[in-house]
Amino acid sequence: MADSFDDECDYLFKAILIGDSAVGKSNLLTRFAKDHFRLDSKPTIGVEFAYRNIKIGDKIIKAQIWDTAGQERFRAITSSYYRGARGALLVYDITRRQTFNSLAKWLKEIREFGDSDMAIALVGNKTDLGHAREVSEEEGRSLAENEGLCFMETSALENLNVEEAFLQLITRIHKVTSKKNLEAKANQVKTSTPSAGNSILHLDEVSATKQTGGCRCSR
Repeated sequence: MADSFDDECDYLFKAILIGDSAVGKSNLLTRFAKDHFRLDSKPTIGVEFAYRNIKIGDKIIKAQIWDTAGQERFRAITSSYYRGARGALLVYDITRRQTFNSLAKWLKEIREFGDSDMAIALVGNKTDLGHAREVSEEEGRSLAENEGLCFMETSALENLNVEEAFLQLITRIHKVTSKKNLEAKANQVKTSTPSAGNSILHLDEVSATKQTGGCRCSR
């Protein structure tokens, strides 16, 4: 997909941040996009987004990351933002088990509203508060393996693994997109190539209608 905002980019990928309120989605985004952290950040109302260019191989990708509100009263608003999303960063707070227990609900929603091949990365945030941990790293990793997700623990405050989590997700989106493009090209070749034993005839419509008899042979 050509990026209409920057002609130097090869792709524009939309990804969304999903998870309960106050798990640190907004701070993960500002840390990734602007290398900034706000201790006094307020809950997101509706949706916000930020851009960042990333190089994967020889391609320049503009990542468009949408930060959706986690509060239940905004669910009707945010459900529409799954449209066109290639990936989702699913975030929970390692110090609040309820946010981990909510992941099943979020996964169900992602799979209901998102594309079937959407890339999903599971992120356990706030490792800087390890003394208050309620969810072990092993639990997060096990859930990710069972659901076929990427996994990483992060700290937006300490800028730990934030870059890596987003890059992991975007790299996976790129792989899925590249695979789909290759399959589409292969199908085009398949439909345009004649089956074995048939000959390609370069005849215009008039000459073709004047042929009589059985099969025509090419020379």
